[in-house]
Amino acid sequence: MIFDRKTTVSYNKANGRLLLKGVIYMDKKTTKERILETVIDLFSEKGYDGVGVDEIAESIGMKGPSLYRHFKGKEAILDAVISIGEDRYEDNFGSADKLDYVPESMDKLIEMSLQQINFTMHDPMIIKFRKIFAMEQFRNERIAELTTKHTITGLMMMYAKIFSEMMQQGTLREGDPEILALEYLAPVSMMIHMVDRQPEKEDMAMDVIKRHFVHFANIYNTESF
Repeated sequence: MIFDRKTTVSYNKANGRLLLKGVIYMDKKTTKERILETVIDLFSEKGYDGVGVDEIAESIGMKGPSLYRHFKGKEAILDAVISIGEDRYEDNFGSADKLDYVPESMDKLIEMSLQQINFTMHDPMIIKFRKIFAMEQFRNERIAELTTKHTITGLMMMYAKIFSEMMQQGTLREGDPEILALEYLAPVSMMIHMVDRQPEKEDMAMDVIKRHFVHFANIYNTESF
């Protein structure tokens, strides 16, 4: 944890709910944590290439050379930032490898998905990481891979596993789980990217997402047949 004060959001895999854990206070941040907090802000505003070591150091009241006591260089700082983003996604969103909860109905599926979307759209750190990934995905191979994972392949694998389990439960119509996952997720990704660019369209985006989920449920719910 690198912030003095923030509202943490966690995903309870036992019941498929995201939990707001309130405001957490920490007595003191380490210098390394202060550097990373500052860097996440700067990279999300200016991109990796737009921020120099001297600017990072100056932002926390240090001299440029002092930064090398904590990191070997700017690339090492970026690696640490990426690791923080990875951990936050994994801890709060889950993955195909960490899937402890499978919805027992279409209603529960929609409820879980809306809670995940709420986390994705409103968690301050995740918003900053999406901005960093959007700017750096064409310049950094690791970020390109992570962007693909978090926007396409990782989500597809996780939901394909969920859908496969739901098919076995008899709550989802039989079909190709990966194709169903793409069908379910693609409109959501489009709406989230639109809101990133135009936050004022969030209400419209959420209305589209909810109608899409209901449409999907009406088509693939086994109770409809």
